[in-house]
Amino acid sequence: MQIELGIKSDPIEYRYSFEWLFSLMQEHGVRFLQLGSFFELYSLPDDYFYDLRVLAESYDVQIKSLFTAHRELGGFFAGDSRMEAVTRKNYQRLMEVGAVLGTDYVGSNLGAVNRDEMELKEKGIARYLEHMQEVMHKAHALGLKALTVEPMSSLAEPPTTPDEIQILMEDLAAYHGKHADTTVPVYLCGDVSHGLADADKKVQFSNLELFAFSIPWMCEFHFKNTDEIFNSTFGFSAEDRKRGIVNILEIMNIASSRKADWPVKEVVGYLEIGGPKLGRDYSDYLLKDQLEHSLLHIKSVLQTD
Repeated sequence: MQIELGIKSDPIEYRYSFEWLFSLMQEHGVRFLQLGSFFELYSLPDDYFYDLRVLAESYDVQIKSLFTAHRELGGFFAGDSRMEAVTRKNYQRLMEVGAVLGTDYVGSNLGAVNRDEMELKEKGIARYLEHMQEVMHKAHALGLKALTVEPMSSLAEPPTTPDEIQILMEDLAAYHGKHADTTVPVYLCGDVSHGLADADKKVQFSNLELFAFSIPWMCEFHFKNTDEIFNSTFGFSAEDRKRGIVNILEIMNIASSRKADWPVKEVVGYLEIGGPKLGRDYSDYLLKDQLEHSLLHIKSVLQTD
């Protein structure tokens, strides 16, 4: 098992071009991109993504993963057939885009139950599983290696607790086991900053606990920093490391100590930060420094691990 460094494209959205990002990645020797979804993605034709793939490859960048950026595929939880239909249609398009890009993985968070309807959570999970069993077949037909789902930091956005993660992933693994020739597996896209704090801000499960627990089902994850109750997220500049709780060396030690438990041999950790305030002349230009400071710190730890 080997961990490589990548970047998720979210912070350049409506701010910088892909060519700008690929150039920065090439400069820092970062080869892997997780493309974050954007609103036009679901309507653009295939040739747009073919051109994007060619552009990435010209900078020695591989678009290895495609993952939602806006929680936009959570409609299986809505309990409304119209929402479910749109979510299913867009999920299908997301997979098709991933196939054109040549990605290994395509994924989304599971969805969320409304806070005033928490009693509907189990029904939402059941609907998700029903749809995913069909989607797993379609992903196989498109040539993807796997689908992914992200554990979150809220009881309204499962899976969050170890029990939720295990039940969900074992259910999906069992279905894949019965249909191994016609489905892809579903893995986790983890996040080193996700933990669970309750309504009183008491931590129930730390980010390290949930990261370690998720490893047997995890094929990729997000690098980002956070505070003690997982409220805000940011990067790994020297200043950010003083206020944040995520220690990259700790993460790597956990990952290395569990080498035999990862389901895939090549794992990419993608830097996933929002960047500075979007759409301001005084802040947009700060993105390059924010990305570079985080990349340089993570790379320094990976190289000495």
